[in-house]
Amino acid sequence: MKFSVSSGDLLKKLQVAGGAVASNNVLPILENFLFVISGDKLTITGSDLETTISTELSVKSDDDINVAIPAKMLIDTLKELPDQPISITVDHDSFGVSISSSSGNYDFSGRDGAEFPQPPRQDDVDSITLESSLLQKGINKTVFATSPDELRPAMTGVFFQIDFGKMTLVATDAQKLVRYTFSDIESDVSDSFILPKKGLNLLKNLLPGEGDVTLSFNKANAFLSFGDINVACRLIDARFPDYENVIPKDNPNELTISHSEFKSALRRTSIYANKTTNQIIFDITANTLTLSSQDTDFSYNATERMMCTFTGEPMKIGFNAKFLLELLNATEGDEIIIKLSTPQRPGLMSPVEQMDGEDILMLVMPLILR
Repeated sequence: MKFSVSSGDLLKKLQVAGGAVASNNVLPILENFLFVISGDKLTITGSDLETTISTELSVKSDDDINVAIPAKMLIDTLKELPDQPISITVDHDSFGVSISSSSGNYDFSGRDGAEFPQPPRQDDVDSITLESSLLQKGINKTVFATSPDELRPAMTGVFFQIDFGKMTLVATDAQKLVRYTFSDIESDVSDSFILPKKGLNLLKNLLPGEGDVTLSFNKANAFLSFGDINVACRLIDARFPDYENVIPKDNPNELTISHSEFKSALRRTSIYANKTTNQIIFDITANTLTLSSQDTDFSYNATERMMCTFTGEPMKIGFNAKFLLELLNATEGDEIIIKLSTPQRPGLMSPVEQMDGEDILMLVMPLILR
């Protein structure tokens, strides 16, 4: 069997599906791409069993084939070739693979595609349609707040809560929490599930800047389709924490401050903070925020004063500067508002102005002042 294709076009498709190919797979067959040709359509699939990515490409073929081709070998070869027409020949009996280009010939061994695990089936799924840009934005604003602790699997992914025309994404590592809500989705579904961090990091790089995405899901998997790309992610089978109970309801102290000035001041003062705690102390009085940090082991100290708008009782409260900067990096707008209750309770941060149909709330736990 022989087919012809542009090396550049094929490489682009391989790099899409290659996101799901891991080098340390339990099953050696998963170190391969699955190539399935039917007519003049080539479907390329990469998988690590948790995430499966498939994409399609038009080719000129003289027969159908189902073969597994070593991913690293194929990508490394195509990267070194200039963009040109190439021919790939596959032996139906031995699954030997031969690449022919204007530069030369390259031979290596493939495997029977029947050995490749079948992708999850879309059985008994619910489906919704939403803007690609909204989903991409939601992932970017939440995935960084997931936990790396595998002993708490529910917190290693992002919680998706669909309430008909509204979707809420939540992520937390028990020290910080992000809740991002947006409307403008086409749905008659009310349900929830947890998508793992790896699949979401792949998705945010694959999603187009515009257009619709179809999101389907059942009890075991989520399926996303856009353009000629299909992604299947195994859901995390765990119960997400009751995050609403963590968010304090009564926050009489409100601090409003310039986003860019606050971020710059945090960066500077955090240089002098203890590298274990990253503690920054907020000393808030009427219209003045004083940021201070120190590392007694090296006699480091830093203090900055900033103008702000503050309503409430003067207070001192400590936060981890690293967490605050992560939250600020995921926040847009000229000004932010920080709502506080007591020095022992979480602070809530959000932009003063938010886009229509969107709402973002960020929570960060305080550090006990010593």
